[in-house]
Amino acid sequence: MNTHLSSYDPSTGRELGKVPIAQPADLPAIVKNAKEAAKQWQSLGMSERLNLVRDAFTRIEPHTHELGILLSQEMGKDARRSMSEVGGSAYSASYIAEQAFSALQSQKLNRTTELQYQPLGVAAVISPWNYPMAMACNLIVPALIAGNTVVFKPSEETPLIAQAFVDLLNEVLPKDVLQIVHGNGDVGKALVESDVNLIAFTGSMAAGQDIMTRAAGGLKRLIMELGGNDPMIVMRNANIEAAARFAVASSLENTGQMCTSTERIYVDASIAERFEARVVQIASEFRAGAWNETNVQIGPIINEKQHRNIMHHVQDAIDKGAQLLLGSVDQQPPFINPVVLSGMSSEMKIEREETFGPVIAISHFDNLNEAINRANDSVYGLGAVVFGEQGATEVANRLDAGMVAVNQGVGGAGDSPWVGAKHSGYGFHGSPAGHQQFAQVRVLSKR
Repeated sequence: MNTHLSSYDPSTGRELGKVPIAQPADLPAIVKNAKEAAKQWQSLGMSERLNLVRDAFTRIEPHTHELGILLSQEMGKDARRSMSEVGGSAYSASYIAEQAFSALQSQKLNRTTELQYQPLGVAAVISPWNYPMAMACNLIVPALIAGNTVVFKPSEETPLIAQAFVDLLNEVLPKDVLQIVHGNGDVGKALVESDVNLIAFTGSMAAGQDIMTRAAGGLKRLIMELGGNDPMIVMRNANIEAAARFAVASSLENTGQMCTSTERIYVDASIAERFEARVVQIASEFRAGAWNETNVQIGPIINEKQHRNIMHHVQDAIDKGAQLLLGSVDQQPPFINPVVLSGMSSEMKIEREETFGPVIAISHFDNLNEAINRANDSVYGLGAVVFGEQGATEVANRLDAGMVAVNQGVGGAGDSPWVGAKHSGYGFHGSPAGHQQFAQVRVLSKR
């Protein structure tokens, strides 16, 4: 029986460190401790919980540099992006906490009726490796402010950064309010099947379906973001330079290992040649390498399995008629320099499945309705983007996605939620309405 989980630098394969593994049999006791801690945590009241959560996250700021380096080593993204994620997580956590505090206040509906937001109990938070701090904080913070305690299972790909920031938070938070458990899928499954009240998850659609099945017996609350296969439509009246720059940046950001990366591009045939030429020119300036190398814009693929999947999608597309405009199909782990494909079709895996890598896949269309239909012909519906002038908003309104943008990336502004449609989401987080999903709504009526 393995007692420790090793973490490796995906660029070199070098072991970075180890964390103890929680055995599935350990989960009932861990959750029981969380339930006991919840009594005290809830009794503090929301104002005191807010103060403690804000104070806890101030512990991160003095350690931004060391945490950023650890994140780069463990996940592979460059130091600038890692430092931004660490610093941004500390800053946004305070903002999310205050926003949740406001959203979860009781509301007077009339003279006799009050709407309340009560704690659910214990929240299981299961987060991904591609943004190991940011995504975890987005789920942990509203859960804590609502009065829940948290059992947090990070990805087995990035356990060290998760352990490091949880240790810092626990310098302030009361005992067992935030517990961390490490391990593979068996630990995650045991956590889902344990006596938790809420499961907040970000990850693959297949894992989300498994969670739903395992959670069904206990009718547990679910908040899940389940990945995407985001389309981009480039209309004939689009600004070609802006569209090409966005296509490359969105497809290659975080090595394409991002749920809202652009994965399918549909461009009007009348401008396709110019668009593709500019995409190839821009993408050719990107180079893959380790996080600490100079002049590198693309980091390593997280593991060999994912590398094989990306290369398989590329080879499948070429075998079915796609033209390779940039890159090669024989790139070896752990890196993939940018790949640009033209002639994507619905028979190809690269159009049907989430590739999650630095690949730019393009298809031409003659009829705008055809492009809209193909963009919508997917089980995914996280994000979608339209580039164009007159008529672009009308096209955007016809796309089946939780987040749609015109001439920019998705994600909204201000207090907009992070939300997926179709198989990309079940519930949502972010925004006042999203924070309220971490609580039990209760109606109190009195004379």
